[in-house]
Amino acid sequence: MSESVAIIGAGVVGLSCALEAQRQGLQVTLFDRDAPGLGASFGNAGYLAVELIEPLSNPRTLRAALSLWLNPKSPLALPVRYLHRIAPWLIKFMLAAMPQPLQRSRRALLHLNRASIEAWQRSLEDIGAREQMVKSGYLLVWESVRGIDAALQHQAWLRQHGIDTELVQGARLLELEPALAGQVQHALFFPEAYRVRDPQTLCQHLFTAFIERGGQFIQQRVTQLTPSVNDISVTTADDAYCYDHTLICSGAWSRALLNQVGIDVPLEAERGYHLTLPRAGSLLRHHVGSAERQFVMGPLDCGLRIVGMSELGGLTLPPIKRRFELLRHHSRQLLPTLNQETLAQSEWMGYRPTLPDSLPVIDQHPDYPRLCFAFGHQHLGVTQAAITAELMIQLMQQRQTTLDMSAFSVTRF
Repeated sequence: MSESVAIIGAGVVGLSCALEAQRQGLQVTLFDRDAPGLGASFGNAGYLAVELIEPLSNPRTLRAALSLWLNPKSPLALPVRYLHRIAPWLIKFMLAAMPQPLQRSRRALLHLNRASIEAWQRSLEDIGAREQMVKSGYLLVWESVRGIDAALQHQAWLRQHGIDTELVQGARLLELEPALAGQVQHALFFPEAYRVRDPQTLCQHLFTAFIERGGQFIQQRVTQLTPSVNDISVTTADDAYCYDHTLICSGAWSRALLNQVGIDVPLEAERGYHLTLPRAGSLLRHHVGSAERQFVMGPLDCGLRIVGMSELGGLTLPPIKRRFELLRHHSRQLLPTLNQETLAQSEWMGYRPTLPDSLPVIDQHPDYPRLCFAFGHQHLGVTQAAITAELMIQLMQQRQTTLDMSAFSVTRF
């Protein structure tokens, strides 16, 4: 008889893990208090950002931290009323910028991201949804003429890590993205970049395939985990279940469940904001990131998505409206066509699970290896979901992993 596994969390990481577990012959039950694909997965920009191999904690970020915090138009926000809660995390964040941990995190991100596209291709090919991933290219843009030096330095740094870009200006830039004419001086073009058609639609395809292959979904919040040597007990408000293995993929809510089993991790909820303009999706041909304004906008099937802000504000504070206004300001400066009050748009705020070193946890409980963890992917949940799933199920089944897993340990802090 096949072994059973409970997966707690039906975001893109949990859904990917559920499908990969099925591929390896496991019987899978998926738990979530919400419908599949909501939370941080729903709000993702939809761009597979494999070039983001520099951890958020680095010397440049630390040098700029105070000015970013004090600047009302900065993409970094830290509500004063949350400062006392976040202080221990900030200390660990600063320590993660030391040379040795920084190099470890950078190397781990490089290897994980480098494997992510092919993992998604395998997953989507298997469920007949290959069209959900599009080779689209990506533009990282500078509006200032003075930014050319920064662009060249960044291009050289990326080349050192095996990431090819093309410096584009003038007619070539206009050819690639006509809507940015007159606003952008130069850009780095990533010709091998991919995006998904829409993060929510992607999750729906994953969930449909999971159900069609015999998976079970229980829409209830898991309140208690009780591990033992041979199995894991999973308790909800309505019932109790028992599984051979259990995997926690609960994103920013994972910490409370880990505390129940004797593990504490410095996991924070980094609040992300987005705008979606349903009738503006055709304005851009590519996802566009602003190196100076530090936000991303790009075309999805649901419209033009504008994503930004890193707000370390926890799980309980309400959305701060001026964050949406800041996204409107920056997007209208870069793309003046958006300066129309009649353009319909929706607002969203969600919780990215963020650890101080910018790496996820992909690991097993040190005492109860049948209890596993896959969370903390911060801005890269959609990017890293498929490769995380392959690695996680390899660990669960005690097979040789395709990557060195030491950097993703749950006890590394």
